[in-house]
Parts: sequence; C-alpha cells; structure tokens
Amino acid sequence: MYNMEFKNPSNLIYIILPIASLGVFILGVVKKERIMNLLKLDMRVRFKIIRTIILTLGLSLIFFSLLGPQSFEGFEEVKRSGLDIYVLIDTSKSMLTEDIQPSRIERAKKIIETIISGLDGDRIGFIPYSSAAYIQMPLTDDYDLARMFLEVIDTDMIGGGGTNVGKAIKLASESFERTSGSDKVIIILSDGEEHNSDSIDVRNQVRNESLKVYTVGIGTDKGGLIPVYDDKSGQRTDYKKDSNGEFVMSKLNREVLQKLASIGNGAYYQSTVSLDEINSLAENISSLKRDTLKTDKIRRFKQLYQYFLAAGILCFLIAYLLPEGRRSEA
Repeated sequence: MYNMEFKNPSNLIYIILPIASLGVFILGVVKKERIMNLLKLDMRVRFKIIRTIILTLGLSLIFFSLLGPQSFEGFEEVKRSGLDIYVLIDTSKSMLTEDIQPSRIERAKKIIETIISGLDGDRIGFIPYSSAAYIQMPLTDDYDLARMFLEVIDTDMIGGGGTNVGKAIKLASESFERTSGSDKVIIILSDGEEHNSDSIDVRNQVRNESLKVYTVGIGTDKGGLIPVYDDKSGQRTDYKKDSNGEFVMSKLNREVLQKLASIGNGAYYQSTVSLDEINSLAENISSLKRDTLKTDKIRRFKQLYQYFLAAGILCFLIAYLLPEGRRSEA
C-alpha cells in the first residue's frame, strides 16, 4: 500500500474548477432540455447520467493530479563536499577611498557577492578587520544568510585606528574545524595599507599546508583622498588629514598583499571593473582538496500525478465518444 503524500497541497484551491465545471454542465443540460421543450422536440438523450458521472470523475481525477500525489519510498543519503572559506574584509577608513568607484569597500562587497554566487557546497564565513578582528559570520553553506550579513558590512564596524591583518588571519586559522580533511582557504580583500608592520609577519599562522591564503588588491597606484562622513547625516564633510593638517593620500600597497599570498601558498589578484580576477581565483581554488562537510538524509518519493491525469483525460475521451442522443419517432 502506498504511503501517499501531496507535493502541492496549496493547489487545493483549484477544487473550485471541477465544482464550477460540473455546475456549468448541469446548467447546460437543463437549458438544452428547456429549449427542446419550447420547440416541441422530443429528443431522447442516451447515456445522460453515465456521461455526467464520467465527466465528473474525469474532472475530479485531473484536480487530484494537481495536488501532486506521491508515494514515500524511503530515505536517501546525500553527501556534500566542499571547502571551508573565510573571507577577510578590510574595514579600515582607507577603504572609503573612491579611486575605485563607488568606493573600495563597495567593490570588496561586490567581489564577495560574486564569490558567493559561484559557490556550490562550500562553506563561507566573514571576518571584518582593521585594528582588531572578529567573526561576523561563522562558516555556513546558507548563501542567502551570507548575503544578509554581507549587506551590513561597513567601515564603522570596528573602532580604532590602524590595520592589523595578522589578527584576522590568526582568528581564521584558529576557527577552522580540525576534523575536516579539506583545504582551508582564506581570501583577503584589502587595499594593503598596513600601519602595523608586525601584522604581516604571519608565517606561524600559515604553516599548515592545508591553509591557502589568496589576496585581492582593491585600489589604484595613483590612489585618492579618504573621505570623512558625518555620523548623523551620512554626508561627506571633509577629507582625512594628518597631524600637520595635510590631506592623507591612500594608495594601493600591492607588495604587502603579494607577500601575504606568497607566505600563504596562494596567489595575488588585482581587482578590475570586469571582476575577471574572480574567475581566475575560482579556477585556482577549484583544484583544492575537498572533503565531505555534510551528510543529509533526504526523503525519496515516486510521483503518481501522471496516472491520475491520464485517467482523467481518458474519462473525457470516453464521455466525448458516447452517442449524444436521437430524435424519437412520432
């Protein structure tokens, strides 16, 4: 015996279709007989009751097929393999610089969105950093959730001056699960401006051969001024100045990011408007070792709707082929 369930119970609303069709059919028969009586024609309609029953049954079967009847046949294990990826996002004030439109931080978020769109089974997490670092979003394969966390990332997340990518790398490396045999990936998105020279000496944190560090440089060699915004209105009020009152020019420091990638057995990529670097990054990490991250049990069903649909159509065909009637002899 089938353990039957319905895939589309929301289609129950369509029960109005067979009911309405049956009502229209009955009204049509009544109206036809009334016209025959007015014309004083005696027409014997054969199979009238049988045809009505068959048509009603056919409509009911078609309606039933819309509910998506299916029989449960057991559970099936589905193993999902992938990588663990932590994205480290530079949220220092220099990321507000507009030498990359609309700003470096917005370009970084666009790159992350593109990375998320290309994931399939991999887990991703976010670690914003500047003078400090924290895990904003732990590793997850819920990409819609990741996009929600990405939306709120900005340069006001961490107070204090300076940038210390070493803290972020250490936090990421300590947060990876020890039990997974897959390669661990760290992707750093930054303009490379480091005010703490010790922070790039991260050799102790990337000694693990399974840890790969990739960096993406966001900014230009020409650079630009760092805008200052009013906390209340959000309007730009000035540009950042140093202690001598001179405007601070922020430039891309690709050497720092190239050094990090070299230490981490990864690669450096330069951000472009077309985001072609993300395709190269995706191709590079696609060859890394993946491990089973999750095993799900899914319910397996056999679809039955087609049988009810075919039976309903067959009922209509039978009703159509039945003789309509004949005129009685005087």
